Amino acid sequence: MTETAQGAVGHGGAGRGVRLPRTARRAQLLAAAQDVFVNNGYHAAAMDEIAERAGVSKPVLYQHFPGKLDLYLALLESHVDELVDRVRGALASTTDNKLRVQAAVAAFYDFVDGEGQAFRMVFESDLRGEPAVAKAVERATTDSVDAITETITSDAGLDEDRARLLAVGLVGLSQVTARSWLADDRRLSKEDAVALISNLAWRGIGGGFPLHPNEH
Repeated sequence: MTETAQGAVGHGGAGRGVRLPRTARRAQLLAAAQDVFVNNGYHAAAMDEIAERAGVSKPVLYQHFPGKLDLYLALLESHVDELVDRVRGALASTTDNKLRVQAAVAAFYDFVDGEGQAFRMVFESDLRGEPAVAKAVERATTDSVDAITETITSDAGLDEDRARLLAVGLVGLSQVTARSWLADDRRLSKEDAVALISNLAWRGIGGGFPLHPNEH
């Protein structure tokens, strides 16, 4: 199924008469919206500007997203999914628990350092008063914590309450330091920053709890 753009050429968009599959058009609109929401915030973002950047008319934009909030939520949910997938992938990438901690920390640094500044919508949204937005933002943390809790519980033999608190600590440490590292203009290389913070986390988790008898 394809559709035709009904507007002038926009930033990164297809021009008048260019037909795209619906999924490709949706991805194009989301990419255009990303720039506008990150640069302007939700309240100052305009659907007119998003349509212009995508190179489509407003009716085409509204065919995919009935309103600005629908567009914002679709984009936010995709970023939350990306972060959670990164964390789950990090935990599944190795059975060495020290390397798991490092990979989990790196997942947050990679997300924060990604193109398009997606992390700003997840961690710095100016629309947290909207229940649907607050729920999506909270899911970024809770789903990451759940994944880490499950791993710690199965490997360390801790009860869920203790494992969850450790997971919350690791997620909070990773997220806050990653954002601080970026705000400080990456004065350390990402590799050095991840190594520093993962070593701090591992000394707390690995030093206090025998995840595997022979691990140090």
